[in-house]
Amino acid sequence: MEIKQDVNQLMNWSKQDGGSFENTEEPDRQSAANDFSTIHSKDLLPAENGKEVTKHFLQEILNILLSYINKSLNRNSKVLDFHHPHQLKEGLEGFSLELPDQPDNLEQLLVDCRDTLKYGVKTGHPRFFNQLSTGLDIVGLAGEWVTSTANTNMFTYEIAPVFILMEDIILKKMHSFVGWSEKEGDGIFCPGGTMSNLYSILLARYHFFPEVKTAGMRALPPLALFTSAHSHYSIKKSAAVLGIGSENVIVVKCDERGKMIPEELESSIRRAETKGLVPFYVNATAGTTVYGAFDPLNEIADICARCGLWMHVDAAWGGGLLLSRRHRMKLQGIDRASSITWNPHKMMGVPLQCSAILVRKKGLLQECNQLCAEYLFQPDKHYDVSYDTGDKSIQCGRHVDVFKLWLMWKAKGSEGFESQINHCLENAEYLYHKLKSRTDFQLVFQSKPEHSNVCFWHLPSHVRNMPAGPERDRELHMVAPKIKAKMMEEGVTMIGYQPLQDKVNFFRCVFSNPATQREDVDFLLDEIVRLGREV
Repeated sequence: MEIKQDVNQLMNWSKQDGGSFENTEEPDRQSAANDFSTIHSKDLLPAENGKEVTKHFLQEILNILLSYINKSLNRNSKVLDFHHPHQLKEGLEGFSLELPDQPDNLEQLLVDCRDTLKYGVKTGHPRFFNQLSTGLDIVGLAGEWVTSTANTNMFTYEIAPVFILMEDIILKKMHSFVGWSEKEGDGIFCPGGTMSNLYSILLARYHFFPEVKTAGMRALPPLALFTSAHSHYSIKKSAAVLGIGSENVIVVKCDERGKMIPEELESSIRRAETKGLVPFYVNATAGTTVYGAFDPLNEIADICARCGLWMHVDAAWGGGLLLSRRHRMKLQGIDRASSITWNPHKMMGVPLQCSAILVRKKGLLQECNQLCAEYLFQPDKHYDVSYDTGDKSIQCGRHVDVFKLWLMWKAKGSEGFESQINHCLENAEYLYHKLKSRTDFQLVFQSKPEHSNVCFWHLPSHVRNMPAGPERDRELHMVAPKIKAKMMEEGVTMIGYQPLQDKVNFFRCVFSNPATQREDVDFLLDEIVRLGREV
């Protein structure tokens, strides 16, 4: 692999030694150009005569990044080189986290960059199954580099004209996949799904009780909101942050598959009313964090319509399935939602972070959050100030999260995203069938996965031969954490585990990395079995 550009603009790099990218300039020139031991950041641009030094420094950074990317996609490389916190804090092989009083030279900074990546986790590795956000999309990465270079803010059109228009276009595209008409729909990109969910509760409260913006919670009756037992913890956290109180989040029972039971929602609403609470908001989940379950959106929407409640759909994990003709029916009824959380940094593989809150009612975001700061949002500007989106947000400064998604959509098209998402769910189905056919594994639930989550126990022989009961459960509860500890120490793959309600610790494998293939699934199971022999 080579990156070729004009020699005056960029050095040539070649892939050598099983994955490292080396500079191929003449040795003398390379040595002279790349001796950073006496050079400091003050010598870089905008310093006078800093152009050449800056070029060579950034080329070295590029070299480090290209090497890391190559290793991340190399199955023979480790997912992580694990060290305990005290080891990293004390320093390793010249890598120190402590901050100096005097500036380090650029050579040390390059070493620090290499070591930061070395001792981190390669979340783009095909055998990293630990989180919902995995993979390393090269176009998305390029988008992030461009975004950082532009280094602008998303509050006004005057300083981010192209990015503001891109956000508007992307949001409208997402609205169309939800099923909203061109006349409805609003939204904004947020720093993660938790913030998007917080926006939904903030907007719902303002929609029903606009006086809260000025008078505060003392002007409101005691409120109640509803979410499933398998929903994301951010709903309770948001209620606490907004002054509603976590105790006023009513948790609704789910069936064995992790879906909210509509009849339980109705009875929960009635019970809350008898206690003097005022229901106003229901959170339905499209793709729960652990099971990957989809709540029955149409039935929940019917209840919300009858009771006059705001319906939010947390589709942070499952929203990407809207791009798949094969799987979008799992979100049937999402068009009836008042608001939606959708995280492209999960199933769509966009580099972190990239999350949107979509709102059906136009103008509500602005009404709820607008404070008209005169130093930013002057009404007499010479352009259409409706594109000054900063007052929709509870933030002032807002990072540009849209460009990498826009660039990836240009590169893949909707069909490319569809293919990528289908591939991930095919991997999940492959793992499901593998597990179902084996006696040394047990599925947490027997039905096929709805999303790309697959939950299971590994049953080492000593557990497999024990009779069912509390003693077996205690032993099984220790299997996953022991295997995970050994797995992290060896570093060749990575998967998460957790207990859930009455179920002891089990593994949760999730697929969102298009680089992952069936051979990686087979490798994961083999590793779990191998490590399980030692527990």
